[in-house]
Amino acid sequence: MAMNGARARLPDVRWGRLLMLAGGTLLLALAIFGGWQTWLIADQGSAVERVHVAQDQAVQALSEEIAKQRDAVNQAVAGVDVSGLPGSAPQVIATLKQRLPQAQDIELYSGGLDEVLHANYREFGYAKAAQLMSAPDAEGTPPMQAALKGLGDRRLTVVAPIGASQKPAAWAWIELPFAPVADRFNAVSTNSGRLQLTQNTDRGGSLELMARGNAGAVDVEPTGKAVAGSNFYVEAVLPGAYIVLPPSWPFAAFLTLVGLASGIGLFWLFAHAGTPRRAPTLEEQTLSDIVEPQSKPEPAKPAASPVAKPAPAPTATTTPASVDPTIFRAYDVRGVVGKSLTPEVAKLLGQSIGTVMREKGLREIVVGRDGRLSGPELAGALADGLRLAGVDVIDIGAVPTPVVYYAAYRFNTGCGVAVTGSHNPPDYNGFKIVVGGETLSEGAIQDLYQRIATGALESDGGGMLRLVDVVPDYIERITSDVQTERPLKIVVDCGNGIPGAVAPQVLEGIGCEVIPLYCDVDGTFPNHHPDPSDPHNLEDLILSVKQTGADLGLAFDGDGDRLGVVTRSGEIIFPDRTLMLFARDVLSRQPGTTIIYDVKCTGHLKGQILDAGGSPLMWRTGHSLIKAKMRETGAELAGEMSGHFFFKERWYGFDDGIYAGARLLEILAGDIEGRTPEDIFATCPKGVSTPELKVEMTEGEHYRFIEKFREQANFGDATLVTIDGVRADWPDGWGLVRPSNTTPILVLRFDADNEEALKRIQDVFRVQLLAVDSSLKLPF
Repeated sequence: MAMNGARARLPDVRWGRLLMLAGGTLLLALAIFGGWQTWLIADQGSAVERVHVAQDQAVQALSEEIAKQRDAVNQAVAGVDVSGLPGSAPQVIATLKQRLPQAQDIELYSGGLDEVLHANYREFGYAKAAQLMSAPDAEGTPPMQAALKGLGDRRLTVVAPIGASQKPAAWAWIELPFAPVADRFNAVSTNSGRLQLTQNTDRGGSLELMARGNAGAVDVEPTGKAVAGSNFYVEAVLPGAYIVLPPSWPFAAFLTLVGLASGIGLFWLFAHAGTPRRAPTLEEQTLSDIVEPQSKPEPAKPAASPVAKPAPAPTATTTPASVDPTIFRAYDVRGVVGKSLTPEVAKLLGQSIGTVMREKGLREIVVGRDGRLSGPELAGALADGLRLAGVDVIDIGAVPTPVVYYAAYRFNTGCGVAVTGSHNPPDYNGFKIVVGGETLSEGAIQDLYQRIATGALESDGGGMLRLVDVVPDYIERITSDVQTERPLKIVVDCGNGIPGAVAPQVLEGIGCEVIPLYCDVDGTFPNHHPDPSDPHNLEDLILSVKQTGADLGLAFDGDGDRLGVVTRSGEIIFPDRTLMLFARDVLSRQPGTTIIYDVKCTGHLKGQILDAGGSPLMWRTGHSLIKAKMRETGAELAGEMSGHFFFKERWYGFDDGIYAGARLLEILAGDIEGRTPEDIFATCPKGVSTPELKVEMTEGEHYRFIEKFREQANFGDATLVTIDGVRADWPDGWGLVRPSNTTPILVLRFDADNEEALKRIQDVFRVQLLAVDSSLKLPF
């Protein structure tokens, strides 16, 4: 009966009071929303005004800096003795360098600029030629502008008349540090908006040099404000606001007051609408009302034993169990997806990279990925980690690795990460990392791991994310500089890697007829592995070139930073011979420059570079190691036996298989004798050589083997090179064994003048290798 009585009273709920409570809550929420909208509407105008004030401050600061730099140049060129020109040009340049010690380069051109007028602009530089040619027609002093000499090396350029300003005896091209301009720009507070420093280009467009401020501000004003004495403009990017009400603050304020008053009124009614509470009847009493409450038992005292202490929080030396130190390799980070490489590891890596960037004062980075199936998840986790460290991320999507490097230049970040497994099996992935214009390797890679291991990671968050499509700009940059003199028919094999989305467009854009082969991006690589250093992977390309009658076949690896070449007859042109052509071409315009090649390249390469007037330098294998050596030596070109080619001349110094393919086709199509590609390659000497031979080992074992081999091997009177593995050179050939830094294998190569010498060298290496480990299964 008591239970039935309780059920009978369930409907006796005070619905009116509940409706008052709900209505009052809704009206107060509406009031809060209205107040927020009122503040946004009222603040929008002042926010825009603050950005415009910052824009004016930036323009004033940069104008002052430009004027300061101009005064220094004017003082340097004033009174220079021009009586001996053009013969005294070296003395004039020396005088200018003495008067202007901060200048990074000074060149002198005739008063009529004839040498500029008749220059090959693809070699001379379009922007440089345009700045020089416009100087005589400039009203007043020619404007200053910026030029990029290499990845992260931006300079302030100025053209100054030497002698009488009305009829100069010569024109000086002067390159000054860009850092003072950058410092003045970065010193301006942007408040909630964003400022962009841009420059008008010779092609009528604009180039973003720098940006600072809120990456979430996206409303770019159509015109920027000019910086006096330069081609620079400061553009204001206005902050957005989530305003859904009509943009009238009185209306929003009225709505706020109505909601507030109505909500308070309903809450007052809710509080006073009830009657005094009566004592519950017997049927309404609960078990707790009837049963006498019992006193709670006192907790038992602990036994007389040592007091248990809470487990300590992980200390700075605790290594996260999910991070495998072996994935941090010599020049990148790489591992097996789902095992040593997970989204959690990628996020920690992003935090570590972001921490390094923050220490260097860098706040923006480009992230791109190849076509592997694990790419989107790993790239997203990496970006999360970077943003958690307070770094802004520019996501350029699925692109070849060279496009990531290019975007780091294009957006002036100097920082980029390519999420790529390169030529490794489909279950691998990894990260190629650039920070401050430097491709991280060895110690810098290990430093990333140590930061993760010790927990020394930034985590204040605040990093922004924006999506950008840079591929059209990359294609336009190459095709505007590289063109073929005659059309060539080529087969392009991308092995279902990400280059298939870009390479055919680039090569068609330079004037070639392209026959695509496996250019559909598929991270499972269903046709063959995207590694052009393995001759088996070139079999389909060779067949396709023969069947179609193409002039040449080009192959790219999984992320597009390596190039392979085959001829119409089916000959595989090893990259060291391709490098001979590149060296001749570059040295024809840059005589005496250093050409770098790795320890796997043929012995004939050194003589070819010397014959062409260059300075050959053998160095360690690895794209980041080669790039570091290029910066150290000022080399204009480098190449590896694996197919990496690095052009600084006319490009930016990073390894780019697609760009290298375009430069190769330019050379072959521009041959003044009209020879076929096979005839041209025949001028590059070759002996008898093997491709890269591989011996598989377990993870880390290949490094330990090389250490033992270096200590125990005996090659008699051979010349040993041990900068990367062991290379033994004899007068008629050489052999090499080195550890791969991407997968756990030994890499071997042999090269000799004839078959007899090749066999002898292989026999010597076989004996020495088996003496260290008799169980090795050698592929020769």
